[in-house]
Amino acid sequence: MTVRTRFAPSPTGLLHIGNARAALFNFLYARHHGGQFLLRIEDTDRERSTQKAVDVIFAGLKWMGITADAEPVFQSTRMERHKEVALQLLEAGKAYKCFCTPEELKQMREQAMAEGRPPRYNGMWRDRDPSEAPPGTPYAVRIKADHAGETVIEDLVQGEVRVANAELDDMIILRSDGTPTYQHAVVVDDHDMDITHVIRGDDHLTNTFRQLMIYRAMGWDQPRFAHLPLIHGPDGAKLSKRHGAQSVVEFRDEGYLPEALCNYLLRLGWGHGDAEILSREEQIKLFDLDGVGRSPSRMDYTKLTHVNAVYLREADDERLTNDVMERLTGREGVDTGPVTRERVLKLMPGLKERARTLVELADSAAFLGRQVPLIFDAKAQKHLTPEARAMLGELARALAVVDPFSTGQIDAALRQFAETHGHKLGQVAQPLRAALTGTTTSPGIDATVAALGRDEVLSRIGALRNG
Repeated sequence: MTVRTRFAPSPTGLLHIGNARAALFNFLYARHHGGQFLLRIEDTDRERSTQKAVDVIFAGLKWMGITADAEPVFQSTRMERHKEVALQLLEAGKAYKCFCTPEELKQMREQAMAEGRPPRYNGMWRDRDPSEAPPGTPYAVRIKADHAGETVIEDLVQGEVRVANAELDDMIILRSDGTPTYQHAVVVDDHDMDITHVIRGDDHLTNTFRQLMIYRAMGWDQPRFAHLPLIHGPDGAKLSKRHGAQSVVEFRDEGYLPEALCNYLLRLGWGHGDAEILSREEQIKLFDLDGVGRSPSRMDYTKLTHVNAVYLREADDERLTNDVMERLTGREGVDTGPVTRERVLKLMPGLKERARTLVELADSAAFLGRQVPLIFDAKAQKHLTPEARAMLGELARALAVVDPFSTGQIDAALRQFAETHGHKLGQVAQPLRAALTGTTTSPGIDATVAALGRDEVLSRIGALRNG
């Protein structure tokens, strides 16, 4: 048997982090077992489904490095097939026509609730002859549920789960307007796509018992099910905006690398040994469903940021420079031309050591493109005393003759200057850093000076002294 998994989001909003983890688990499970990972867009809710949301899903999966093994299936294009199966069940006597009006259904619900029963359909038309309904009366198609015994699922994450069939009603599979319901369409699509494993959030667990009615009525092989615990906020409550980012787009915009987010999501509720940082190859090799816990996971933004910092330090400098330049584009007072890009690339080894996110990385690199005169923060201003400004004038003359203008030569010149003038190196480095960056933090001062280049360094010191 070839393992075939699927990710089937509804394009009605952003790609939520819980859905992104489900996509990742489906992808890794398929790859681990040498199978196929498929994508289905469940866009039958035409009022809420948008092309923009579809594009967000595609972009998010691409950003995460999750690629399907076939072209995506759009559920809305398969409605005739869904209807065909519903009519087959009707013809076989395993479904029936329900002519209930909305008012009758409302009355059923209200009566059930008044009697302390679950508000479900009472089977009014289950055994009645359709000819009893006036000609032309609209009808829905309901499946005939087996009300005796119980349904048992051997869930690959949750273990054995049982539900008494008496709790399941005769659900609608085809609405009175001829459109299929979600519960019905999902089953038909999973069957036709030869899905062997349905891996999704445990908020779908109750749906599974209803969907199994269709598999059994059609005599179809059932897939294996694995229901993943949901992701909660750090306080254990449902993840919401007050906790922080919730969607893949938000995490991307906040400066997280896709491989860091995927690594974090993998380890969120899945365990294998003590290793925290795993390459995609290692993830595929190790991932299986027996490592997934049953309890909800709590989003830990601090831990995610730590993981991101690890990946930042290992990331390619050219790639990080491209991202930084994109984030700096349009920022007031920052030139993003080729000269600035060259400076950022040159200083990137030092910049990325101090950053935890790409946003922080861009912020720390912004000084490389700023035009003189610089704006100095409060801490920088404390270092730029009249005495320090005079010293920087002398230092400028020393730096002007450094040749070659390289990190090693600059370091030697700064040390020589400090020794000659009776200063500690920090007493020279900090005013210089403040003058060149407008702040008191940067990579090593020798690397910072080298990245800016001789002309820019002398220009910034000159602008400070003349300001």
